[in-house]
Amino acid sequence: MNPGEIDRYPVNQLQDRYSLARSAVYKRMEQLGISPKKVGQRSYIGAQELRVMDELHTFINQGGSAAEFIEARGLRKRPSNNGNGQSSSGSALATTPGDFGGLISAIVSEVIGRVGMGPEPDPLKYFETLENAARNGWLFSTSELAGLMDLSPREVEGFGDRFSEAGFVFSRSGYRKNGEIAWKVTKRLK
Repeated sequence: MNPGEIDRYPVNQLQDRYSLARSAVYKRMEQLGISPKKVGQRSYIGAQELRVMDELHTFINQGGSAAEFIEARGLRKRPSNNGNGQSSSGSALATTPGDFGGLISAIVSEVIGRVGMGPEPDPLKYFETLENAARNGWLFSTSELAGLMDLSPREVEGFGDRFSEAGFVFSRSGYRKNGEIAWKVTKRLK
Protein backbone atom coordinates (compact mmCIF):
# COMPACT_ATOMS: atom_id res chain seq x y z
CA MET A 1 0.00 0.00 0.00
CA ASN A 2 1.33 3.44 -0.87
CA PRO A 3 1.75 6.08 1.84
CA GLY A 4 -1.39 8.19 1.98
CA GLU A 5 -3.53 5.44 0.45
CA ILE A 6 -6.76 4.72 2.32
CA ASP A 7 -6.79 1.37 4.12
CA ARG A 8 -10.29 1.87 5.54
CA TYR A 9 -13.04 4.41 4.98
CA PRO A 10 -15.84 5.35 7.42
CA VAL A 11 -19.25 4.19 6.18
CA ASN A 12 -20.93 7.30 7.60
CA GLN A 13 -18.92 9.44 5.12
CA LEU A 14 -20.15 7.53 2.05
CA GLN A 15 -23.41 9.53 1.99
CA ASP A 16 -21.49 12.77 1.41
CA ARG A 17 -18.99 11.13 -0.95
CA TYR A 18 -21.78 10.00 -3.31
CA SER A 19 -24.50 12.55 -2.43
CA LEU A 20 -26.86 9.69 -1.57
CA ALA A 21 -29.28 8.86 1.21
CA ARG A 22 -28.03 6.45 3.86
CA SER A 23 -30.41 3.74 2.65
CA ALA A 24 -29.07 4.02 -0.92
CA VAL A 25 -25.48 3.63 0.31
CA TYR A 26 -26.40 0.49 2.25
CA LYS A 27 -28.35 -0.88 -0.70
CA ARG A 28 -25.29 -0.49 -2.95
CA MET A 29 -23.08 -2.19 -0.37
CA GLU A 30 -25.58 -5.04 -0.12
CA GLN A 31 -25.73 -5.39 -3.91
CA LEU A 32 -21.93 -5.63 -4.04
CA GLY A 33 -21.77 -8.03 -1.10
CA ILE A 34 -19.80 -5.53 1.00
CA SER A 35 -20.12 -5.94 4.76
CA PRO A 36 -18.77 -3.04 6.81
CA LYS A 37 -16.37 -3.92 9.61
CA LYS A 38 -17.09 -2.44 13.03
CA VAL A 39 -14.25 -0.86 15.02
CA GLY A 40 -15.58 0.53 18.29
CA GLN A 41 -18.69 2.53 17.49
CA ARG A 42 -17.81 3.16 13.82
CA SER A 43 -18.17 1.02 10.70
CA TYR A 44 -15.59 0.96 7.91
CA ILE A 45 -15.07 -0.52 4.48
CA GLY A 46 -11.65 -1.39 3.06
CA ALA A 47 -9.73 0.35 0.28
CA GLN A 48 -10.62 -2.32 -2.30
CA GLU A 49 -14.30 -2.10 -1.36
CA LEU A 50 -14.19 1.71 -1.58
CA ARG A 51 -12.65 1.45 -5.06
CA VAL A 52 -15.49 -0.84 -6.19
CA MET A 53 -18.09 1.52 -4.65
CA ASP A 54 -16.48 4.46 -6.53
CA GLU A 55 -16.50 2.50 -9.79
CA LEU A 56 -20.17 1.57 -9.29
CA HIS A 57 -21.05 5.21 -8.58
CA THR A 58 -19.31 6.38 -11.78
CA PHE A 59 -20.98 3.58 -13.76
CA ILE A 60 -24.45 4.52 -12.47
CA ASN A 61 -23.82 8.23 -13.18
CA GLN A 62 -22.99 7.29 -16.77
CA GLY A 63 -26.41 5.68 -17.16
CA GLY A 64 -25.74 2.11 -16.07
CA SER A 65 -27.39 0.12 -13.32
CA ALA A 66 -25.98 -1.76 -10.35
CA ALA A 67 -27.09 -5.07 -11.88
CA GLU A 68 -25.27 -4.29 -15.16
CA PHE A 69 -22.13 -3.28 -13.23
CA ILE A 70 -22.16 -6.47 -11.15
CA GLU A 71 -22.64 -8.61 -14.25
CA ALA A 72 -19.95 -6.78 -16.26
CA ARG A 73 -17.39 -7.08 -13.44
CA GLY A 74 -18.20 -10.70 -12.70
CA LEU A 75 -19.20 -9.85 -9.13
CA ARG A 76 -22.25 -12.12 -9.14
CA LYS A 77 -23.02 -13.45 -5.71
CA ARG A 78 -21.87 -16.98 -5.21
CA PRO A 79 -22.05 -19.41 -2.30
CA SER A 80 -19.04 -19.47 -0.01
CA ASN A 81 -18.22 -21.28 3.20
CA ASN A 82 -18.35 -18.84 6.11
CA GLY A 83 -16.04 -20.86 8.35
CA ASN A 84 -18.65 -22.64 10.46
CA GLY A 85 -19.74 -25.15 7.85
CA GLN A 86 -22.67 -23.10 6.64
CA SER A 87 -22.89 -21.66 3.16
CA SER A 88 -23.47 -17.94 2.81
CA SER A 89 -23.90 -15.69 -0.19
CA GLY A 90 -21.45 -12.90 -1.00
CA SER A 91 -19.30 -11.41 -3.72
CA ALA A 92 -15.66 -12.20 -4.38
CA LEU A 93 -14.87 -9.19 -2.17
CA ALA A 94 -16.78 -10.43 0.87
CA THR A 95 -14.68 -12.42 3.31
CA THR A 96 -15.39 -13.29 6.89
CA PRO A 97 -13.30 -11.78 9.68
CA GLY A 98 -10.12 -13.81 10.10
CA ASP A 99 -10.57 -15.46 6.70
CA PHE A 100 -7.06 -14.58 5.52
CA GLY A 101 -7.08 -17.36 2.92
CA GLY A 102 -10.33 -16.01 1.46
CA LEU A 103 -8.86 -12.53 1.27
CA ILE A 104 -5.74 -13.78 -0.51
CA SER A 105 -7.93 -15.78 -2.89
CA ALA A 106 -10.07 -12.72 -3.68
CA ILE A 107 -6.96 -10.60 -4.34
CA VAL A 108 -5.42 -13.27 -6.59
CA SER A 109 -8.71 -13.60 -8.49
CA GLU A 110 -8.83 -9.84 -8.99
CA VAL A 111 -5.23 -9.70 -10.24
CA ILE A 112 -5.73 -12.65 -12.59
CA GLY A 113 -8.96 -11.08 -13.85
CA ARG A 114 -7.22 -7.81 -14.61
CA VAL A 115 -4.23 -9.48 -16.26
CA GLY A 116 -6.53 -11.60 -18.39
CA MET A 117 -8.46 -8.59 -19.67
CA GLY A 118 -6.49 -8.58 -22.92
CA PRO A 119 -4.01 -6.14 -24.39
CA GLU A 120 -3.32 -2.73 -22.90
CA PRO A 121 -5.75 -0.05 -24.09
CA ASP A 122 -4.57 2.02 -27.02
CA PRO A 123 -3.26 5.33 -25.62
CA LEU A 124 -4.22 7.08 -28.86
CA LYS A 125 -7.88 6.19 -28.24
CA TYR A 126 -7.88 8.92 -25.56
CA PHE A 127 -6.82 11.52 -28.12
CA GLU A 128 -9.27 10.23 -30.73
CA THR A 129 -12.11 10.58 -28.23
CA LEU A 130 -11.11 14.17 -27.37
CA GLU A 131 -10.62 15.02 -31.07
CA ASN A 132 -14.11 13.70 -31.91
CA ALA A 133 -15.66 15.59 -29.00
CA ALA A 134 -13.97 18.84 -30.10
CA ARG A 135 -14.90 18.37 -33.77
CA ASN A 136 -18.53 17.39 -33.09
CA GLY A 137 -19.25 19.75 -30.20
CA TRP A 138 -20.00 16.92 -27.80
CA LEU A 139 -20.34 17.82 -24.12
CA PHE A 140 -18.90 15.46 -21.52
CA SER A 141 -20.46 15.18 -18.07
CA THR A 142 -18.04 15.54 -15.17
CA SER A 143 -18.09 11.79 -14.48
CA GLU A 144 -17.52 10.94 -18.17
CA LEU A 145 -14.58 13.34 -18.35
CA ALA A 146 -13.20 12.03 -15.06
CA GLY A 147 -13.38 8.45 -16.36
CA LEU A 148 -11.65 9.40 -19.60
CA MET A 149 -8.87 11.26 -17.79
CA ASP A 150 -8.55 8.66 -15.00
CA LEU A 151 -9.39 11.24 -12.32
CA SER A 152 -12.13 11.55 -9.73
CA PRO A 153 -15.09 13.84 -10.51
CA ARG A 154 -13.99 16.03 -7.57
CA GLU A 155 -10.57 16.49 -9.13
CA VAL A 156 -12.12 17.56 -12.44
CA GLU A 157 -14.43 20.05 -10.70
CA GLY A 158 -11.45 21.32 -8.69
CA PHE A 159 -9.77 22.56 -11.86
CA GLY A 160 -12.24 25.46 -11.99
CA ASP A 161 -14.19 26.74 -14.98
CA ARG A 162 -11.47 26.10 -17.54
CA PHE A 163 -8.34 23.97 -17.80
CA SER A 164 -6.16 22.42 -20.46
CA GLU A 165 -4.54 19.03 -20.91
CA ALA A 166 -2.73 17.32 -23.80
CA GLY A 167 -3.45 20.13 -26.26
CA PHE A 168 -7.16 20.36 -25.46
CA VAL A 169 -9.08 22.99 -23.49
CA PHE A 170 -11.97 21.96 -21.24
CA SER A 171 -14.55 24.64 -20.39
CA ARG A 172 -17.66 24.43 -18.23
CA SER A 173 -20.67 24.70 -20.48
CA GLY A 174 -23.90 24.38 -18.50
CA TYR A 175 -25.29 21.14 -17.13
CA ARG A 176 -26.20 17.71 -18.46
CA LYS A 177 -29.65 16.22 -17.84
CA ASN A 178 -28.35 14.23 -14.85
CA GLY A 179 -27.41 17.50 -13.11
CA GLU A 180 -23.69 17.11 -13.67
CA ILE A 181 -21.57 19.93 -15.07
CA ALA A 182 -21.17 19.74 -18.86
CA TRP A 183 -17.67 20.22 -20.30
CA LYS A 184 -16.97 21.54 -23.81
CA VAL A 185 -13.77 20.32 -25.44
CA THR A 186 -11.80 22.51 -27.87
CA LYS A 187 -8.32 22.21 -29.32
CA ARG A 188 -5.72 24.63 -28.04
CA LEU A 189 -4.50 26.92 -30.76
CA LYS A 190 -0.74 27.06 -31.26
